[in-house]
Amino acid sequence: MIIILCAPSGSGKSTMVKHLLETYPGQYELSISATTRAPRGQEQHGKEYYFISREEFEQHIANQDFIEYEQVYEGLYYGTLKSEIERIQNAGRTIVFDIDVKGGLNLKRIFGDEALAIFIAPPSVEELSRRLHGRGDTSEDMIQKRLAKAEIEMADAPYFDKIVVNDDLAKAKNELDKLIQFTIWQCTIYNWCTILLFDNLLHSNMTKDELKERFRQFSLRIIKLVNNMPNTIAGN
Repeated sequence: MIIILCAPSGSGKSTMVKHLLETYPGQYELSISATTRAPRGQEQHGKEYYFISREEFEQHIANQDFIEYEQVYEGLYYGTLKSEIERIQNAGRTIVFDIDVKGGLNLKRIFGDEALAIFIAPPSVEELSRRLHGRGDTSEDMIQKRLAKAEIEMADAPYFDKIVVNDDLAKAKNELDKLIQFTIWQCTIYNWCTILLFDNLLHSNMTKDELKERFRQFSLRIIKLVNNMPNTIAGN
């Protein structure tokens, strides 16, 4: 499974990602994005981001080294290198993406049902403005650009698998944990049932077409069962 976390700037996405990585050490690993922006505060190359020049980024584009990328503002790029995904998969860990909304939707389209896409929403645009001003590391002009972009991004929230409103950090962290654990449980049950069915079908006398149809019907039943489990199990 792949976890995609997206949010407007200032919604608490990075805090939620940090919580996830610290709560489940060794199970998840953050996919480090490449960017052309300058480091902030104590950020380090290869830790928060791969900080590269615009020229380097555009060379990677030409080489088709990105699975997805976006020019967020003029000259400001963010992207996910294919080599980064391979690195984490080879380590046997679940990939976590901390990425902007457009990039997250692109990844969801690429990975489909393999990915759980979660939108971290602020309580309101007014609260988002307060948070951005409270950072003290962003110009007023950039804050206004981010707020304008946030309103557009929040309109895309319904396209995500789940939405977590970060109005109370502890509550939002708890909801995130339950969503992910429930999804893992769903995938485990589905995979187990699929293997069981496949084993039974292989030992039957059905034709190839009959096997395909029986497998299709069973898959639809399992999906319906998993999607309609009681809310109490999901922690909602």
